[in-house]
Amino acid sequence: MSIAAGTSQDRPLLSVVVPIYNVRDYLGECLDSLGRQRGDFEFLLVNDGSTDGSDDLARAFCEREPRARLIDKANSGYGASLNRGFREARGSYLGVFESDDVMYEGALSKLIDAALRFDADLVRGSYSMYWSSPRRDELVMPYDDDLVGHLVDTTSEGRVYLYHSAIWSGIYSRELVSRMGTPFLETAGAAYQDTSFMFKAFASSKCTVFIKDPIIHYRQDREGSSVRSKAKVDQVRVEFDEIDRWISSQGENRGNLGHYALVARLNACLWNLDRIAEEFQPDFVQTIADDLTRMDREGRIDWGSLDSWRALNARMIMKDPQAYLSLRRSTRGKSSISKVAFSLRLGGISGLGAALKERGER
Repeated sequence: MSIAAGTSQDRPLLSVVVPIYNVRDYLGECLDSLGRQRGDFEFLLVNDGSTDGSDDLARAFCEREPRARLIDKANSGYGASLNRGFREARGSYLGVFESDDVMYEGALSKLIDAALRFDADLVRGSYSMYWSSPRRDELVMPYDDDLVGHLVDTTSEGRVYLYHSAIWSGIYSRELVSRMGTPFLETAGAAYQDTSFMFKAFASSKCTVFIKDPIIHYRQDREGSSVRSKAKVDQVRVEFDEIDRWISSQGENRGNLGHYALVARLNACLWNLDRIAEEFQPDFVQTIADDLTRMDREGRIDWGSLDSWRALNARMIMKDPQAYLSLRRSTRGKSSISKVAFSLRLGGISGLGAALKERGER
């Protein structure tokens, strides 16, 4: 997919794409925070066939905000909306802003200042977990301290591939996005399409900067939000299949990307296994086992490079996925006691040691 460029006269520093679909209750607060951003920016509001009046709010915003324009399209999903916005964007840098979130004051200026100061391909900030009723805001600092505030070559820094995708907390150079190919899979709905995008972005950027400044109040209390979607649980596997396809296309430049993708896939799948509705869990854990067995048969799992905790989980899933699920269910909980019980029952004392070692290396 080619990302069209504006001329030097009409290209803003940054284009922010806002995908919109039936978010009327939250869109006003979202757009107000966007309008308060000061700088050489353009805002592309992509209405994905909303039926609740969200398009009217977006249109009114564009009438009072000269930097904004509305793109109306038939409903085709989150990925298609972002691809459409990226195609029409004119900025030297591209960003994404979710239509139910709220942007921190001055956030875009902090991102673009860092991008220009370091001549970076990619800049990522922090964020807060936001609940509006009752109001609560919990700051999250997702990056390791030694990676913050300077250029990082993310093509060879394995830790970044385990960070939350969070495409809405960063900006991306036009050249970086063009090197990645088609940015987003155009699968139905709004589920996990940021996963393969963020992996490709890190894998394609040798000039990444992480900053401590919070960018987004990331809304947690929206009923029906994609982070609570259970019907689309297999989409995460689709995203990692796309990552594997993309890595294969890189030839001799793939380096350790296959290993990073495997670790990220395991993390994402196990995280989803714990959060989806119970009726989906047996089929989902079986597909994880099938995927791992196939990858092992193809020689794509380097067991020697995989840490002992993830290797233990992977082997137990492959051996008996339903027994693994039963064990995970029986020890479910966020407490340390629950995690210790799961580790001991999974692998005895050595399993507990592997879990503690992995946790200490995060």
